[in-house]
Amino acid sequence: MRIVLSIIGVLMTLIGAVWILQGINILPGSFMTGQSQWAIYGAITVIIGGGLLVFANRRRTSPPGKS
Repeated sequence: MRIVLSIIGVLMTLIGAVWILQGINILPGSFMTGQSQWAIYGAITVIIGGGLLVFANRRRTSPPGKS
């Protein structure tokens, strides 16, 4: 499950970055180019993707007495 969440997190982060770049008119060639709402959607997607990465890769501690 950890690997799946990590892959999804990375993909969401990359897709969000593309949406941000298209939304702020740096990456042309799409209907999203130059439309600021796509930069906002991209930022939200990057935050969610980053959160998934943190959640998937955090260290799990075992309860006291169990190893």
